[in-house]
Amino acid sequence: MKDILCLDDFETAARKRLPRPIFAYYSGGVETNQSLRDNRSAFQELGFVPRALANVAGRSTQASLFGERYAAPFGIAPMGLSALSCYRGDVVLARAAEQAGIPMIMSATSLIRLEEVKQAAPKAWFQAYLPGTTERIEALVDRIAAAGHTNLVVTVDVAVLANRENNIRAGFTTPLRPSLRLAWDGITRPRWTVGTFLRTLAKHGMPHFENSFAERGAPLLSSTVLRDFVARDNLDWSHVELIRRRWKGKFILKGILSKTDAVLARSHGVDAIMVSNHGGRQLDGAVSPLRVLPEIAEAIGGSMPVILDSGIRRGSDVLKALALGADFVFIGRPFLYAAAVGGEAGVLHAAKLLQEEVQRDMALLGVSSVEQLGPEHLRKQ
Repeated sequence: MKDILCLDDFETAARKRLPRPIFAYYSGGVETNQSLRDNRSAFQELGFVPRALANVAGRSTQASLFGERYAAPFGIAPMGLSALSCYRGDVVLARAAEQAGIPMIMSATSLIRLEEVKQAAPKAWFQAYLPGTTERIEALVDRIAAAGHTNLVVTVDVAVLANRENNIRAGFTTPLRPSLRLAWDGITRPRWTVGTFLRTLAKHGMPHFENSFAERGAPLLSSTVLRDFVARDNLDWSHVELIRRRWKGKFILKGILSKTDAVLARSHGVDAIMVSNHGGRQLDGAVSPLRVLPEIAEAIGGSMPVILDSGIRRGSDVLKALALGADFVFIGRPFLYAAAVGGEAGVLHAAKLLQEEVQRDMALLGVSSVEQLGPEHLRKQ
């Protein structure tokens, strides 16, 4: 990985390593990719206003969230099908995050049981998509609690399945269907085929969706997979109340873009919100989280943490989000690419690169701690 100098380099390397349908699933957005592109544009439209002679020799990248002090103000966002990026991908991401001193959120659409990931990395968080019935919601929440998780993230921007045309064009479908194209991609990428796919089959059998419900979900190739991801359009704030009554740990809502919803989340006893448009993978044209972050942070008024994800690729992006009111940020795709390229070592390298960028940019900006960042450090380009 000596030629990997920034997070974007991992994407280039992962494109060569992963079968085209798998890479397309990870990298694409939805429909015209408008939101995916704007997530990056929003950061690029902001410039820094650095302070000089600020004595930043004692600067620290550490940040606190829910009473825990982390090595950096960023963590690894939940990403579905991580175990297709490398062998036991969710475990790889979770272990590397603990070594790096940052949080990691395991995805509900994972292919490894949450109990196994929790055992391998005790500090991992869990992200859930709510089933469509009260009974299944209660059973899932109870399972997550029984596994020992203390931080539960519930994603709320998935009332229906998104229109991911790019997946179909690239040969990726749900359920995943064997095809000549997929076979050819496997043949031309033998390291992935042998090291990830065949190794998983040999040691663990056909992957299943393990954590969508309290019980085991459908196999990856099953024609019934889609039934596990529908019937969410009936969910409303009463289900948030239900979870709050049942869940005793920290409760975070992910997928908030409206300040009205942010205030509602607070009134329903939520402990934090994640301002996110799902990495541009749900509603195409949904506003970039960075653009609505200041008004949401102002509406919440410091009463609970405001977390941001979607579009972050550099240490400078991290600082811009914090300056506009985020208390913490999470990053997804780059860490998945890092796992595909180098496994646990790749994820650690990605975290190190990003933390070094944050530390360097803090010095150049003239701040010694992330708490010093504010809107005065930014101007619209």
